[in-house]
Amino acid sequence: MKHLVNMGKITAAITGVQGYVPEHILTNDDLAEIVDTSNEWILSRTGIEERRIMKDGASSDMAAAAVSQLLEKKGIDPLDIDLVICGTVTPDYPFPSTSNVVCDKVGMKNAWGYDVIAACSGFIYSLATGAQFIETGKYKKVLVIGVDKMSSIIDYQDRTTCVIFGDGAGVVLLEPNEEGLGVLDFILKADGAGRNYLIQPAGGSANPPTHQTIEDRLHYVKQEGKQVFKFAVTNMAEVSAEIMEKNNLSSDDVDWLVPHQANLRIIDATANRMGLPKEKVMINIQKYGNTTAGTLPLCLWDYESQLKKGDTLILSAFGGGFTWGAIYLKWAYNS
Repeated sequence: MKHLVNMGKITAAITGVQGYVPEHILTNDDLAEIVDTSNEWILSRTGIEERRIMKDGASSDMAAAAVSQLLEKKGIDPLDIDLVICGTVTPDYPFPSTSNVVCDKVGMKNAWGYDVIAACSGFIYSLATGAQFIETGKYKKVLVIGVDKMSSIIDYQDRTTCVIFGDGAGVVLLEPNEEGLGVLDFILKADGAGRNYLIQPAGGSANPPTHQTIEDRLHYVKQEGKQVFKFAVTNMAEVSAEIMEKNNLSSDDVDWLVPHQANLRIIDATANRMGLPKEKVMINIQKYGNTTAGTLPLCLWDYESQLKKGDTLILSAFGGGFTWGAIYLKWAYNS
């Protein structure tokens, strides 16, 4: 097994992962029937072939399904969960939190929790936060969820956004580790000056719902694609390189890049900046599209069988806000 660091110190290790995606598949050809686009256009610019759409139900239903399956897989009683942190920009309601609703649906009566709004960086923000509760010794079992029902806030008349997003959920279990495995470092960043480039303009206190906001289609995601792409390529690549440099990691030391699945070109740029070949990069954008906070845990779920105890992973994301960051962790178990 590879060299391990921080022996004896409590770290927060991922000890299980589970994903959930809806059954309904929306292909590029399906979208070409709705808006002026084509399979070739979408594939060449994004790398997406299809995405999953939840016809009935809410974000909490996808999250609860993933959590229930994870607890069953691990043989854990829902009453043993201490804390549930849920990264999402498509909560069931403005309040109560989706975390609260998931706890109720799964029977996690002894847990408390809250939601983290950081768009596509929601999972890494939540994971870094959840890790702190383990590291202090306060809690033994923390669930970190990334879930978004993006179809609920996507305008299917807007071809610049409707081709990108899909629905999905993923969850990881964090538990204490003293072998030097788990979350070892993170760098998280934000720049609110970028908010207007990627935003859901109405529905909050700045623009409460009115007939006019609905008529103007302001409750849907609005994106200035070129600006977002430029910022994402630069910042996601740079923060990934920065966390490697900070921890004296070479490209040979990194076993896997787990990148946010927004666009294949952004993923490629990040891998290139880190000096990583494609076989070290987790990619599932072709089948799920961009599930916002769901992308990273869904990648871990899809690749779980290939991960080995002691593997070095870099998780990297960029999202609306702007928000971005990277997490350095060592994988804690063999499947």
